[in-house]
Amino acid sequence: MRVSRLYIPQALAQGLVITLEEDSAHYVRAVLRLKQKDAIVLFNGDGHDYLSVLSEVSRKHVKVEIGQFNARHTESTLNVVVGLGISRGDRMDMVVQKAVELGVYKITPLQTERCVVQLNAEKQQQRRCHWQKIVQHASEQCGRAVLPELGDVGSLANWLSAQLGLKVFLDPYAETVLNSLQPITNTVTLLSGPEGGFTGQERELAKAAGFIPVRLGKRILRTETAALAALAAVQTLWGDFGGG
Repeated sequence: MRVSRLYIPQALAQGLVITLEEDSAHYVRAVLRLKQKDAIVLFNGDGHDYLSVLSEVSRKHVKVEIGQFNARHTESTLNVVVGLGISRGDRMDMVVQKAVELGVYKITPLQTERCVVQLNAEKQQQRRCHWQKIVQHASEQCGRAVLPELGDVGSLANWLSAQLGLKVFLDPYAETVLNSLQPITNTVTLLSGPEGGFTGQERELAKAAGFIPVRLGKRILRTETAALAALAAVQTLWGDFGGG
């Protein structure tokens, strides 16, 4: 029988009894429908799973007794950093979710000139909180014990100047292909545009920052397809899809 996993952003230790916060308690009661004495796995991003038991499940409280902990080795040896032009609604949600499953190390949502969605400061914070929950739930589902980092919504220019490793941006009109490149370190940085792609000025900014334009096959991919295909490709070439 599969035991449910739940992310808890607090210190965990064997023998400790904790009371879940309301959101997590509601999830255990109403979504997972777990009962007292049921097993549950907790993790807090420290790389361990804590096999635990529900000691109380009621309308007022959900309490968990923390049990044995084990290291969980699910992280890729390749650090894949993704700068992601913000796309609309479900498309962005899907990319964030699947990027976690594909082993992304860090995701930063980027405001670019052709983003259909332009977010003010308040909306940026709301969307970031929404995407953070997607990161947490995707990590619960796919077995990751270390949460990928979700950066603040940023501008393309500021993000470009801070990146390291092999730096590529996805461009359907480029001549270079991924397997002609080789990372020198264990970091690969991918830049993927929004629905409308990058402007000419943004392309030049990326190249000036050391990003190499790369195409993925002979077809033009939708924004959500391109980012995920690139992630899978670099994990196959240099990451844990190839056994690393």
